[in-house]
Amino acid sequence: MSLESVKAHFKQYDREKDVMEFESLSATVEQAADTIGTIPARIAKTLSFRGEDDKAILVVAAGDAKIDNKKFRHTFGFKARMLGAKEVLEQTGHAVGGVCPFGLKNELDIYLDISLKRFETLFPACGSTNSAIELTYGEIFNYSSALDWIDVCKGWEGTELKEKVAALSNDGR
Repeated sequence: MSLESVKAHFKQYDREKDVMEFESLSATVEQAADTIGTIPARIAKTLSFRGEDDKAILVVAAGDAKIDNKKFRHTFGFKARMLGAKEVLEQTGHAVGGVCPFGLKNELDIYLDISLKRFETLFPACGSTNSAIELTYGEIFNYSSALDWIDVCKGWEGTELKEKVAALSNDGR
């Protein structure tokens, strides 16, 4: 059902046919990168956090980024606490491994981390563990109705994209 809700979401933009479904898993950043044939950093992962009044907050970040607890607390005013798998499904309508900011069960606050802005296009999931769509970071912002760009991640700054592409090429992919 989750994949269908995402396709229905993209239908309003005439982009439902751009949703890719794979025979192999794309549930983790690494699996998605392998399946799609790109570097892990270009996978746009959606992280679910407990917000105020038990309403989830979604943060979409680059695949190589990690939440920086200090930055998160400074931005939101409370500690970053990720939701459990059951809570993620209840809040988003998507199971872990297919969570995305599209076709959501509930209206949630969505933010995009600036780590995404390094890439012309990225690959967010589409509600299942074997789907994705290629979008620009601007399209992700618009199609998700994100509230704002934020800076709550670490581990990606100063990372040279050329080094990652070279490493990927040397890996034989």
